[in-house]
Parts: sequence; structure tokens; C-alpha cells
Amino acid sequence: MSLDPLLLSRLQFVWVIAWHILLPAFTVGLASFIAFAEGMHFMTGREVWFRISSFWIKIFSVAFGMGVVSGIVMPFQFGTNWSRFSVATANIISPLLAYEGLIAFFLEAAFLGVLLFGRSLVPRWAHFTAALMVAAGTLFSSFWILSTNSWMQTPAGYEIVDGRFYPKDWIAIVFNPSFPYRLLHTVCGFYISTAFVVVSVGAWLVRRGEFIAEGRQMLATTLTVLMVLVPLQIVIGDQHGLNTGEYQPAKLAAIEARWKTETPTPLTLFAIPDEANATNRYAIDIPLLGSLILTHSLRGAVKGLDDFPRDQWPPVIFPFFAFRIMVGVGLLMLALVVAANLLRRGGRLYRRRGFLRLLELSAPLGFIAVIAGWVTTETGRQPWTVYGLLRTADSVSPSLTGWNVAVSLAGYMLAYLVIFPAGGLVMSRIVRRGPEAMVSEDAAVESGRPRRPVIARPAGRAEAVARPAETGGAP
Repeated sequence: MSLDPLLLSRLQFVWVIAWHILLPAFTVGLASFIAFAEGMHFMTGREVWFRISSFWIKIFSVAFGMGVVSGIVMPFQFGTNWSRFSVATANIISPLLAYEGLIAFFLEAAFLGVLLFGRSLVPRWAHFTAALMVAAGTLFSSFWILSTNSWMQTPAGYEIVDGRFYPKDWIAIVFNPSFPYRLLHTVCGFYISTAFVVVSVGAWLVRRGEFIAEGRQMLATTLTVLMVLVPLQIVIGDQHGLNTGEYQPAKLAAIEARWKTETPTPLTLFAIPDEANATNRYAIDIPLLGSLILTHSLRGAVKGLDDFPRDQWPPVIFPFFAFRIMVGVGLLMLALVVAANLLRRGGRLYRRRGFLRLLELSAPLGFIAVIAGWVTTETGRQPWTVYGLLRTADSVSPSLTGWNVAVSLAGYMLAYLVIFPAGGLVMSRIVRRGPEAMVSEDAAVESGRPRRPVIARPAGRAEAVARPAETGGAP
């Protein structure tokens, strides 16, 4: 039986990164949310923020640990499966990834221990500072990883000598043409993904009638933020699309299943792309709208795939459907956020058990959009690893056999199918326990009591009503 090492290597990388990306999509935003909660507790002294922060720190610790373990595999694969890519790009990719380690991992390693275990050992301001540094570390990590990926998408500032890339202008390399759009679009997507998880948990707490103060505060904060972030993400995505049309026109043609250049260009809402015959079946097109959205002009033209050699076409079906899933989920999130914020007026949201249940089910939406966006970006780049310069087929390790990759792929699949469900189970148990109402050590010290956490019973309906001040007046 003959196994293709290139195909299996691609499947292995897909398997690893598709699981791994779920974790930064959660922890990047969650680190910032924890820093915000710590800041509110530091500035206001309100115990509700202390309980919210402590609750999410536990979940963050599990997700962060899973992210570190699953993320180590990806650079390992560069050496085992993609050695020719590593050799060709090492002078550029290696320093970029090293900057991530030196800056991002340094901040996270230096301050994560304080965040997780230093609550009773350091002053409140120091714990808040640790939360800020961990949040900054996750953002710096996103910066360097996305700079690296963006350079592969829109390479700049390099020269090629004997088949290897050498840096000529590090500013051009780091801030390559697609990087600002990709950074904003991805980080905003990560924040939205985290916010919907927090919304889901907050809705669940309120609907259960326990920890109502914490649940309401989570909902009030994240729904307000989402009312800004979701429309902002649509604007950023539009600008990213314009950038893609300029620097990666074949990718845009694949995303829109444009086989021929048309002026003006219709917008294809749905179709079954037939790559063999270069046509769309069962297409639903809206005239002119493609030009308006994709070029911001009613007479703008979007290049078709027939403008490019056939051996440079991306596999159309994957970016075409993945992009529509991403956009559809984005519009659904916008509708939910608008409806939820309208229901917050007069506190109606907290009495609508059916809508709260709907918000509970919204937790996966951000992750679905992130995965769909990643599929759009990466499959739309094919057949290149470095766009227009280095083919994927020329990047795989030359000595690999299909059986080598098949065995390692099976091992990775087994490991990830154990790690991720186990981690998810631990996090779900933390959620089911709820934000245990711990009296903060700072308050204990200030009152002369010994430094030890005091666990209070869950805040049920009656108790939540008895302490309305802790909702912060959240409607």
C-alpha cells in the first residue's frame, strides 16, 4: 500500500493546529479579561470582581497548560516533516519565533506563577501587575506568531540566495503588507471567542439562580464589550479582504469561486464549486454586490482564477465554504449581541430563561469562526508555503515515507483525543462548581484576620437579592 508523505504531513499539521488554535483563541482573550477583573478589584475593592477573577484564573491555568503542550508539537513538526521549508526560511522564521520566546514566554513564565499561586503571598497591586504582564505576554505571542504567518502569506524584506531566504529589511519583514490586518482581525476574533464563553457561563449561572451577582457582572461586562468588538471585527475583516485582493488575488478568487474575471462582479451567496470544469453549480448570485463589497466600487473587477496558471489554483471548495461559515457565524453573533443588549434594558434579559439558554449555547460560536477563518487563510494560500515563492510540495522533508507520517499522525491523534477531552472535563467541573465566594486575603489582612481563604456557600437566589450592590448596578 502506497501512502503519500506530503498529503499525510499536511493532514498531520491540520490535525495539530486545528486543536491547538482553540486554546490561544480562548486564553489570549481570557488573560485580558482576568487582568480587567483584577484591575476592577484593585480599584474598587468589590469582592464580586475578586470572585470572578479567581474563578477564571482556575480555568485559564488548565487551558494555558494544554496550549503549551499542544503548541510544542508545531515547531517540532517543522524539523520532522517540513525540513526543506525550515532550511529555506530559517534565517527569517527562526528569529521571529525566537522573539516570541524571548518576549512573550519570558513575561508569561515570570508572572504566571504569581498570578496562579501568589494571591496570598503578594500585595494586591502586585497580583494585578502579574495579571497585566500575563495578558501582555499572550498579546506579544500573538504579535510574533502572526507576523511569522503573515510573512509567509505576503513575503517582504528578503532576498533569495541559493534557494534560501535572507533578511534585508527587518521592519519590512515584521510589518509585512498583510500583518496589521491579520493581527487586528485575529486578536479581535480571539477576544470575541473568549467573550462568548464568558457570556455563556454568566447566562448559565443566572439561569440556575446561583452566583447571580457574578453571572450578571459577567454578562453586563462582556455584552457591552461585544457590542463594540463584533461590528469592529466586520470592519476589520472588510479591510483585510481588500488587502487580500491586492496581495493574494488568487486566494480571493478561490474564496469567491470566481473562475473568470467579470466587470462588474456579482456576489455568490451559495454554489457548489466544480473545479474540474471551472464552474459553479446551483449558484445564487447577486449582481454588482461582489464589486461593491470586494472592491468598494460598483464597477470594480475581481480577478478570476483563469488569470493564473492552473497549477497555482488553491483548492476552491475549502476556502469558499469556510469563508461563508465564518461570515454566517459572525452575523449570528451580531444578532445575538444586539438582541441581548436590547433585553438588558430594564433587566429583562435576566428573566428570559429561553434567551439565557440560547446564550449558553453560544459558547462555541467564536471558535467555529476562528477555525473557519484559519481554513480560509491557509487553504487559500495553497499551493504555497511562502506565497508565490516556495511550494508546499517542495517544503516537505525528502526522506519521509508515508508510513513514517502515518504512525506519527496516529500517535498525535490518540494523544490529542485524550488531552483535549480530559482538559475540557476539568474546566467543565470548575464551571459547575461556580465562582466559589472566597473572602479575599487582602480584605482579611486589612481586618486583622489571618491570611487564609474562607469559602462561603453558593450565592443562591435569596442571597443574591440580599446583596444587590455586588452587581454594580448592572442592568
